[in-house]
Amino acid sequence: MLARRSFLKGVGVTLALPLLECMNPVFVRAQQTQLPRRMLLISNNLGILPKLFFPTTTGVDYELSPYLKELSEFRKDFTVVSGLSHPGVVGGHSTENCFLTAARGPTKSGFRNQISLDQFAAEKMGQVTRFASLNLGVNIDKGNRSLSWTRDGVLLPAEDNALSVFRKMFLQGNPQEVALQLHRLEERGSILDTLLAQAKSFTRSLGQDDKERMEQYFTSVREVEERLTTAREWELRPRPSTTESEPPEVKDKKRFFEKFELLLAMARLAFESDSTRIVTLMVDAFATPVFELHQNQSTTDGYHNLSHHGQAAEKVKQLEDADYQQMGLLRKLFTELAAKEEQGRRLLDHTMVLYGSNMGDANTHDNSNLPILLAGGGFQHGQHLAFPRDSNAPLSNLFVSMLQQLGLDAESFGSSTGRLHGLESA
Repeated sequence: MLARRSFLKGVGVTLALPLLECMNPVFVRAQQTQLPRRMLLISNNLGILPKLFFPTTTGVDYELSPYLKELSEFRKDFTVVSGLSHPGVVGGHSTENCFLTAARGPTKSGFRNQISLDQFAAEKMGQVTRFASLNLGVNIDKGNRSLSWTRDGVLLPAEDNALSVFRKMFLQGNPQEVALQLHRLEERGSILDTLLAQAKSFTRSLGQDDKERMEQYFTSVREVEERLTTAREWELRPRPSTTESEPPEVKDKKRFFEKFELLLAMARLAFESDSTRIVTLMVDAFATPVFELHQNQSTTDGYHNLSHHGQAAEKVKQLEDADYQQMGLLRKLFTELAAKEEQGRRLLDHTMVLYGSNMGDANTHDNSNLPILLAGGGFQHGQHLAFPRDSNAPLSNLFVSMLQQLGLDAESFGSSTGRLHGLESA
């Protein structure tokens, strides 16, 4: 067994290894029985029709809206929230990459994104699973859109192939493939060693401000080193098994709902196998062309053009159909999470599922009063929390509540002013 705290030494740097399971005595590991807390974050970047989503009454006795009636059997398991948005995050479609970051001014010159909620949580949580997080996407424009962003505001590309995700989680490589992956990880470590050595030599001639910037760079490199070390430890462990078959490989963007359903299934499997505890899923409706509503029935236009319906009856009818189908996919997800037990409790009870959008009304490019639904995770649900429509509360307040529900030490995030009032733990 490794010492409880071991160190890597080289190129003048001493780096503490992350606390690994192999560093703990067996009896300590046996005591770690607390239920894992998990989080799935879903955003459709064109939103849904607000009039059919938001209830007209509030509180615990609110009347379900037409869309929420599709989730009626889980009424006590979710909270719908109106009157939330990100202060200073305006500009129509330009806000899609800010849904989980709350970074202000996405249309301004020199805009730089901030760390996203999932990556902030992953940093705080540490890599306690094979994957610190999974970033998924439906029909996503990988080079330009993502829900996941690093601390330095760099886009993390989303995986849009359910088959690839499945194989990453469950396919065990042969000894040669494992050795090759370990070699690749070691090569990356060697490159980082060289960069650090060169950078330290260069730093001696810099002014104080530049030295501070370089220190931030060193910190980022050390964080990468830690992740590489942890990745090597996980590569040596066998992957979990599953009784479920490989999903089909769906590349056709027209099969929008099939792809959405498959990726939700991958998120569920990731939680069931404890491959990760944090998943993001961006539904890139903006990049979705004409798509199948039902078998042998397709939309008359791409998703984006439909969203700018101008109250045209035929476009609104197709959008309603699409929205109802999304509610149906959520219902299926809730059903499956509720049916799976972990230590005698439903998986849904300790898994937060956030569904929402950066668009309050895509027809008018409105970024206020965002559609927000939060299910599961151990909150007191069964209510409609309503905040002022003309002076929205920060959506980041909800994020703070979610971070704390994960058991993380977080008093603020993004533009938050505290926790979300009215949302309490069960």
